Amino acid sequence: MIFYNYIAASFIVRVFLGVLFFAQGFDKVFHVKVQNVIQTFEKQMEDYNVSSWMIRWAGIYTSYVELICGLMLIIGLLKSVALYLLGIDLLMVCIAFSIIKPMWDIQFVFPRLILLIALLVMPANWDVISVDYLIGIIEFLQKMRSL
Repeated sequence: MIFYNYIAASFIVRVFLGVLFFAQGFDKVFHVKVQNVIQTFEKQMEDYNVSSWMIRWAGIYTSYVELICGLMLIIGLLKSVALYLLGIDLLMVCIAFSIIKPMWDIQFVFPRLILLIALLVMPANWDVISVDYLIGIIEFLQKMRSL
């Protein structure tokens, strides 16, 4: 019975974090628009000598990684890859906000970081409600049939 709690915990944390990132990326890509995200950061960083290409690249990266990797977490596809890319995303956000305002409010970033770290350290065998697990079962069955 306890093992089912681990499965449920893994599923809930993964989907919860995926929804947070997906919603943010969806808003950046489809409502705010990536170009406006970039322009906002360019204005805020113009006094700090941060190159325009770096801001542009970071704006594109964070917007699309949050959208795509958030969806990947929701469905449980390539979870580790999604978590690594989202970890880089959080580091980039931390650096950007620290440049703009060294004493920035971490209330929106820190919970995501904690959830991301929790998912990274949870054993993979807890995450059975996912596309990755389903693919693993299908591959196993195909190998068994070929024997």
